Formats: sequence, C-alpha cells, structure tokens
Amino acid sequence: MIVQSFLPGDVEAKAFFDEHGWVLIETLDEQGVEQLRQWIDEISAWRDEDGHWLHYREMTDFGPKLCRTENFTPFHEPIRELLTTGVMLDSASMLMGEQAVLYKEKINYKLVGGAGYAPHQDAPAYPFIDSHISCMVAIDDADEVNGCLEVVSGCFGEVLPMNDVGCISEIVVSRLKWELAPIRAGQTLWFHSRTPHRSGSNNSDRDRRAIYPTYNALSEGDLRDAYYEAKLEQMAKHTVGDNVQVSLIGDFQGRPVK
Repeated sequence: MIVQSFLPGDVEAKAFFDEHGWVLIETLDEQGVEQLRQWIDEISAWRDEDGHWLHYREMTDFGPKLCRTENFTPFHEPIRELLTTGVMLDSASMLMGEQAVLYKEKINYKLVGGAGYAPHQDAPAYPFIDSHISCMVAIDDADEVNGCLEVVSGCFGEVLPMNDVGCISEIVVSRLKWELAPIRAGQTLWFHSRTPHRSGSNNSDRDRRAIYPTYNALSEGDLRDAYYEAKLEQMAKHTVGDNVQVSLIGDFQGRPVK
C-alpha cells in the first residue's frame, strides 16, 4: 500500500519517481481542496450543448451518471491556471527532467455506483509524444471501497503486451504485483505513462472524483489541440469494446446509457 508522500519541489521525489514509476506529492491544502471542489461542481453542471467540452455518461444501478469531462481548461480560467502554472507544472517538469506542457486533461468522477478501469498503461492512448507523465489530483478521499488507483512499481520500461481493446493482457496482469494507492483529497499521485494502473468500481456511499492532467515534454511541442482533434476523429470512426468509450483504448468498464 502506498503511504509515503513528498512536499512539492522535494528533490528526493524525483529519485523516488525514477525508481518506482510513481510518486505521491502533497499539492493542495484544505482551502485549496474546497476551492477545487467548487470549480468541479461548476464544470460538471455545464450543459453538453453549450460548449466544446466533452461530457461522458455511464449507466449505474442508480441510473445514468456523469463519468468523465474532458477539454475543459479553455473554458475555465481558474482550472487552467491550476494545471498550467505553479506547483502542478513545476512538479511535472521536475519529474520529467525538462520543461513540461499540458497535453490533455480530464475529470473522472466515479460517482457512487460508478465503474472502474481495467489494468492498462496510458501510453498506447496518447499519440504524437514519447515523453509524458500523468497524475491523479484527488478531489475527494480515495480508498479501496470507493475505487482508488492500484499501481505496479518499477514496471515502466516498455509497453506491455495488450489484449484486443488496448489494455494489458490478462496473462501479464496476473503476474504483476499490484499496490493500493489510497489518496487524501489534495494529494497528487504522479505516474509514468507506462506505469500499469487500474481501479475498481465505487461500491461506497461516497463519490471519488479526481482530475487527471497529462503533460508532455515541451521539446516535443504543444500538442494539446492536436490530441483532441485526433481523438475525436478516431472515436467517430470506430469504437473499442462494448463499454462506454472515453479513450482510444477500452479501459473504462462503465455501461452505456441507452
């Protein structure tokens, strides 16, 4: 179980990340968490037809629920500032060892009854770039009951064999050592784009919302607009698997809303 965390800017965090492929960093204080929750409430209330942000929904035992929002930073200045300046950008740059730039962003809501994500690596879903890093900024406390992340340490050197929906092969999954990553609201779990991770469904009475920004090396270019253009084009042409498609791989296990 992951418990060790570092303060922003701690040089030991970089060494820990280079060894394990993930690191937990304290990011927001209590006031910062409350402000973030207010912003997330604002974004989740946006109507689909009013803008170019992307809302996705799943069917749960409690009815249809919002499961993801993407492409929201152009339309929400405070969130854009949080993810593209200060501690977030500094942490991404430190861990990558060079200047970082925001590549994409999403909110995974995982509301009560929400589905989890199959074991996968992010890299196969991210075109154009070789050097990138992702993270989970916890909006709510995340634990085993409401579907926290699980990660594999020291396993980020290559893309692992995949199944027909782009997730890690079931044979490989059974051989990996998975660690629970419970996270308090305001903490950020940074992980390499090839670090295997997964998460269970939310079987609690508490929502488990989190922001997942991904950063790439600025030396490869500012490719955020190109990513969303390519993603929408590819998803319009074909789907992956039978669940709600929120990615270029079939990692999300949510049921479609019919």
